[in-house]
Amino acid sequence: MVRDCEFRKDLYYRLNIFPISLPPLRERKTDIPAFVGHFVQQFAASMDKTIENVPEETMRSLVRYPWPGNIRELQNYVARGVILSTDGNFESVPPEKGEALPVEISNPTLEDKVRQEILAACQRANWKLGGPREPPRDLA
Repeated sequence: MVRDCEFRKDLYYRLNIFPISLPPLRERKTDIPAFVGHFVQQFAASMDKTIENVPEETMRSLVRYPWPGNIRELQNYVARGVILSTDGNFESVPPEKGEALPVEISNPTLEDKVRQEILAACQRANWKLGGPREPPRDLA
């Protein structure tokens, strides 16, 4: 975009003067109902559906879930729920029940074993990584 003169060369540096840091969604549980309401209306409108209700039990399970994929995971979850919804009610499987179980590979390659070890390490670290000289950061 800089090459096509659609983006100023110095804009990134000008914007970086005042960086904005947002904590991950799991640390902002009170924001989840507002995000859910917004995403439900957004996806319902794009699918020509009317959804008037998100059941309390569903909302409680959404607030309890840690959302390792952050806002995008919540957005995708709501989109699936809107697709499944009928009769003006948001219907979806609670997120903790919707996770796929790890697949056992009969003859795993070295790449498969390394992938499994990396995923296990990320889960043990609550999906945060950091080196000895830097604070942990979200993967999501």
